[in-house]
Amino acid sequence: MSKIGFIGTGIMGKPMAQHLINSDHQLFFSSHFIEVPSELLDAGGTDCATPQEVAQKADIIITMVPDTPQVEDVLFGESGVINGLSAGKIVIDMSSISPMATKEFAKRINAVDCEYVDAPVSGGEVGAKAASLTIMVGAKQEAFDRVKPILDLMGKNITLVGGNGDGQTCKVANQIIVALNIEAVSEALVFASKAGADPAKVREALMGGFASSKILKVHGERMIKRTFDPGFRISLHQKDLNLALSAAKELEMSLPNTANTQQLFNTCCANGGVNEDHSALVKSIELMANHKLAE
Repeated sequence: MSKIGFIGTGIMGKPMAQHLINSDHQLFFSSHFIEVPSELLDAGGTDCATPQEVAQKADIIITMVPDTPQVEDVLFGESGVINGLSAGKIVIDMSSISPMATKEFAKRINAVDCEYVDAPVSGGEVGAKAASLTIMVGAKQEAFDRVKPILDLMGKNITLVGGNGDGQTCKVANQIIVALNIEAVSEALVFASKAGADPAKVREALMGGFASSKILKVHGERMIKRTFDPGFRISLHQKDLNLALSAAKELEMSLPNTANTQQLFNTCCANGGVNEDHSALVKSIELMANHKLAE
């Protein structure tokens, strides 16, 4: 049994933490960012006053919060994690944040003789609940070997990509691919529907060919059935694309289709869709086509 701190028990963090409790690990939480769900405390988790207290009591500290400023606050703010660390402990950030900032955070944690692991995830709420997340890891080999059994409880496809920051870079690349695939499926289904074809039948046919993808399977169905309750909110995908576009500027390269897809997300937000699932990007295509897939 390991003593594990978990900060950030939201839509994805809650089921991830639940898997750890169910595997008989001792969990320590903090409501610093979001109130700890009663189910986790009833299952044996301990609520701590601050992230610092979590770090004092745990040997491995996991953060799962929305963006770079929140990670920085939890780790280095007043009563932050770094103030409770002692030599040999490990900090695992499973949020999706800036690769550049991640490298700086790692240096600060390493400076107090602790290891830093960036381990962003893909798979959304469904993957978090099923413990089938894809986990992209940036760490030293030794640190990865120590935390791999913990990550195995939350995910299936777990890859050590490289050193600190490389996990976050991989996640940004993932979010580029996902966003552009959602945009492509949106265009294809709206095109087919406005041309008079049944989009459900078109999707079914495409699932058997080279155009088949997980996005077409899962989000294509969401688009047709209009089920836009968030598994992954548009606002969070916008944040990830901002990371991509900011990094591209630093790297002096262009991401033209990523930029275009971000504008389509902006259109959704301007029409009240900021908290809808990212598959609702189809609504921006529908607006420009003056045609809905389904009522």
